[in-house]
Amino acid sequence: MTTQTVLAASASVSGGEAVTFWILAPLALLGAFGMVLARNAVHSALWLVLTMLCLGVFYVLQAGPFIGMTQIIVYTGAIMMLFLFVLMLVGRDSTDSLIEVLRGQRVAAIGLGIGFALLLGSGVYRATAGGVPVGLDQANEGGNVQNIARLLYTDYVFAFELTAALLITATIGGMLLAHLERRKEDKRDQVATMKARFAPGNYPGPKPGPGVFATSSSVATPARLPDGKLSDRSTPDILPVRELTSEENTPKGTEK
Repeated sequence: MTTQTVLAASASVSGGEAVTFWILAPLALLGAFGMVLARNAVHSALWLVLTMLCLGVFYVLQAGPFIGMTQIIVYTGAIMMLFLFVLMLVGRDSTDSLIEVLRGQRVAAIGLGIGFALLLGSGVYRATAGGVPVGLDQANEGGNVQNIARLLYTDYVFAFELTAALLITATIGGMLLAHLERRKEDKRDQVATMKARFAPGNYPGPKPGPGVFATSSSVATPARLPDGKLSDRSTPDILPVRELTSEENTPKGTEK
């Protein structure tokens, strides 16, 4: 393959590729800005998922199916979903992100981010300016995925196995750190559980549903007992008790 052929192939872009780029490029930028500017951590993770999906499609368009599918399956489908589920389970109040533990850290982070982006962009430009891509057809002669697999399990097998061992060690370490050993005396059998359930001061019956005999059907509204008192057992402990107005606090069918 001559140099003129390589330059012509690299400069030509098909119509479908151009249309896909002009549709997904603004979405990728929108996701990147949304990830940085979103005040809610869950929303920020979702914006980052959008950007990663667009990057995966770009890789596939540039004849890199392996790295494109890896971007979508591993990073977007596994790692980011894990981050999202952890954020949703742990909970993150939007007001917490507005509190600066260290004064001036936002300004410093913005300045360092812009400086790092300029440094990285200038380095990539100087490394690729005037360069001619050669050897791509020979590298992908037997297929992109097949040649990557051949390199991983021949020339780079030691680095591949070392990375796998590092990930396995990190996984086992995380499991050990998160594991809580229960003492034998803390474990209760069925008999002890039933005795504790019917012990004095406990309520062995089913809990009243939220909103029962109340003026609202919200799950944060406590139910009313037959004597008119509010039942704290009807609302989960994780939900804050809803503040009711005097009108909402009046039982239905009664006068003020």
